[in-house]
Amino acid sequence: MKNRKMLLCVQLVSGYGSEPGAWRLPGANPSAYTDMDEFVRLARAAERGKVQLLFLADTPTMSADLAKHNPQFPIDPLLVLTAIARGTERIGLVSTASTTFNEPYNLARQFKALDVISHGRAGWNAVTTSDPGAAANFGRTIPSRPERYGRAHEVVQIVHGLWGSWQRDAWVRDAPRGRFADMSKIRPVDLQGRYAAARGPLPIPPSEQGQPVVFQAGGGTEGLELAGMYADGVYANPFDIASARAQRNAIRNAAKKAGRKPDNVKVFVGFMPTIAESRRAALDRRRLMDESLDLRQRVRYLGSMIGVPLSFKQIDKPVPRHLRERAVANPHDPRSSRALEVIREGWTVRDVLAHGVIDYHPVVAGTATDVADHMQSWFDAGACDGFSLAVDAFHDGIDAFVDQVVPILQARGLFHVDYEGNTLRGHLGVPDRYGLDPRISRRVGGSRPPAGSRRSGRSRSRRTR
Repeated sequence: MKNRKMLLCVQLVSGYGSEPGAWRLPGANPSAYTDMDEFVRLARAAERGKVQLLFLADTPTMSADLAKHNPQFPIDPLLVLTAIARGTERIGLVSTASTTFNEPYNLARQFKALDVISHGRAGWNAVTTSDPGAAANFGRTIPSRPERYGRAHEVVQIVHGLWGSWQRDAWVRDAPRGRFADMSKIRPVDLQGRYAAARGPLPIPPSEQGQPVVFQAGGGTEGLELAGMYADGVYANPFDIASARAQRNAIRNAAKKAGRKPDNVKVFVGFMPTIAESRRAALDRRRLMDESLDLRQRVRYLGSMIGVPLSFKQIDKPVPRHLRERAVANPHDPRSSRALEVIREGWTVRDVLAHGVIDYHPVVAGTATDVADHMQSWFDAGACDGFSLAVDAFHDGIDAFVDQVVPILQARGLFHVDYEGNTLRGHLGVPDRYGLDPRISRRVGGSRPPAGSRRSGRSRSRRTR
């Protein structure tokens, strides 16, 4: 696509950074977890860089050992984003919420409320939940995978319907005539599926973008189908350009199969930048944060990734030559090739780990130009539409990205110089959606399903009579 521009998302997680030791760095706010002023400050920094959206991941359980580590997720993502909404003007606001343990009416109401409060900047990352600890918090067990995804389809369909339960011109606000709204244009949706149902309508009018944007992770066959059917944005976690391109093509094909234009689904790949004046300085920064980790366990794991035994006693030495010669990348771990590449450069084991070879996204520790080069290589190769940035430490890392990397991307013509609109849909360049998807409406009415959907394996929502 000519003049194609990169999209950027910043993951804010619990307020500290993507690295476990970020909260301990000099200058970090140890109370960021509950400090909404800090979240607003970080959001404003990202907005200053014209970043399209912020993302708060979430899972409804405690997933970290708080004796040593900060929480991995915010106190409540929608409440944090509501606080951010009041302190920002343009940046999009996206949160995860489970389709497995939430009812569609609650989801529709909460996200549409955020959308109205933020003047059309909200998005919902719709995910299924497979964590037994999360299920226990609801007094339940994890449903089977087909049930989870069957419910997910129904929940998203019903949420879309509820979001559109007000027609766009239903809110008349005619004070002289005493007419607040046109009730003929505010109607129940009356949707009933195998796993979920809602009558509606919502008590909330449409926002400036009509209704929130839907995101999804798009993993596995079921996730691809879900993303292809409903998602405007997809978060992906590949470790190299080839696999990223393959995943993006699969998502685009899933959208086409569902009767949608592939360009209307934007793929964000995860990326973890650490920015400093040199590669050495960036590695030293990451080494400082690594002190919060169990490095003995990480050294053992690194050895398993390359098929040789590594000793913690040698952490400050390079991997011995005889072991390097025997080492091979583990075909079952997509990070292994990068780990072996760094090892063969002759770095100490501690520095190899500081390169982020065991992290959950690709890592670049280096200068702003190093970071920009990595992003350009992926973007130009068609591996993504943009990046979901897991910045190492937020208190200074977001400013470093905005002040140093963004200008390079703009100078290269890869990133916009200002927001083109005021809503999240406008930022992403995704089409308008409002109310029940017309493909679903036809199916609900009893006619054929949309192209590419399966007649079995997942439940369809239908209107109650």
